[in-house]
Amino acid sequence: MDPLKQLFNEKSQALGKEVKELLKEHGKQKVDEVVLDQVYGGMRNITCMVWEPSLLDSEEGIRFRGYSIPELQDKLPRAPNGKEPLPEGLFWLMLVGEIPSKEQVKWLTENWVRRANVPEHVFRTIDTLPVETHPMTQLSVGVMAMQNTSVFAQRYASGMNRTEYWDATYEDTMNLIARLPRVAAYIYRRVYFNGEQTLPDISLDWAANYAHLLGIEDPGFKEYMRLFMTIHADHEGGNASAHTTHLVGSTLSDPYLSFSAAMNALAGPLHGLANQEVIRWILKMVDTLGTTKPSREQISEYVKSTLGSGRVIPGYGHAVLRKPDPRFMAQRQFAEDNVPESDLVKIVWKVFDVVPPILSSLGKVKNPWPNVDAHSGALLMHYGLKQHNYYTVLFAVSRALGVLAAQCWARAMYLPLERPKSVTTAWLKEFVAREVDHSVAED
Repeated sequence: MDPLKQLFNEKSQALGKEVKELLKEHGKQKVDEVVLDQVYGGMRNITCMVWEPSLLDSEEGIRFRGYSIPELQDKLPRAPNGKEPLPEGLFWLMLVGEIPSKEQVKWLTENWVRRANVPEHVFRTIDTLPVETHPMTQLSVGVMAMQNTSVFAQRYASGMNRTEYWDATYEDTMNLIARLPRVAAYIYRRVYFNGEQTLPDISLDWAANYAHLLGIEDPGFKEYMRLFMTIHADHEGGNASAHTTHLVGSTLSDPYLSFSAAMNALAGPLHGLANQEVIRWILKMVDTLGTTKPSREQISEYVKSTLGSGRVIPGYGHAVLRKPDPRFMAQRQFAEDNVPESDLVKIVWKVFDVVPPILSSLGKVKNPWPNVDAHSGALLMHYGLKQHNYYTVLFAVSRALGVLAAQCWARAMYLPLERPKSVTTAWLKEFVAREVDHSVAED
């Protein structure tokens, strides 16, 4: 058994015993209450699922196994001469709750290199799609095409014992994460570079090799990909793509089926598609104002015009956060250190100065601050990745780290099939009427 799998087995067995005792003693204790607004409001803020890799706090932002993003940047191993954390280290942390050593991260990088071979039929399947098919659709299809190699599906079909579910899921997780950069880059080169592919460089780490496969050799872009893949990896379990992974996985669908479904959720305009909407809004503003160096006053007027037309400011506001997204701030620091003279980056910073006060003045916005999507497009554009339709694919490759680590835990903890209770509006109207009558009778 490999060292990471062995460590995960020990951790999950120990936690399983703790949870069993917790439920035995406190299983009937109330955790949350649901109100009508939440029933109709997308189940917002209902505490009703377990997600081990990360936890989102409205004030402090995302924490991975208790560590903030600045702490991860300080503690996780880096590439030689690099300043940003290696995503391999974050995956190790999310899976077993421990900061890995440089040697452990090196082992994981090499393990993923060995697992990264993509079956030829996957590329042939992608090639059957019209080249103008959205890259996210092609990615979802590519992941589905790999499903015939699923260790979990094969072992389940042969009568695998329930205690082995986590083991097979771990193997699929490691294989899928290892292959994703190759599949994602194949789609990029197919769509935007006439199918001219770049061969993998097995001497590079996972994120740097992805940058290389895309065809962008700038060392700065490799560093940015390490940061990008780290900060986009997870955002607790309630977001649409993570929850989709959990829901589909709860049926015992294998990681390929679960992750492909999650990518279909991530592709939606209200989720991962937001990063490309931000840069398009900025570029339209530049075109409308006729300058790449607009003043704060010009940006302010454009923002007010956008809001006045009934549209939102893309990249601003978050369902949970009530302060600037630490993922935005990490990218801002990266930009300050590496590309401070970029006109697009400077616009992002000016928008950050202008938008929150305007949104706050409306009196209806709980969170006027930027989220992770508000900065990434400007940095991607700087490094030459200007194909906005592809941006969500980058997000998808990163998000695999968190959602698949969580699926390993779901299998190890024997989490059940997710099956919430639904009701009709007629039922709710009758319920409210009974409660009102009961309240009046008590008075």
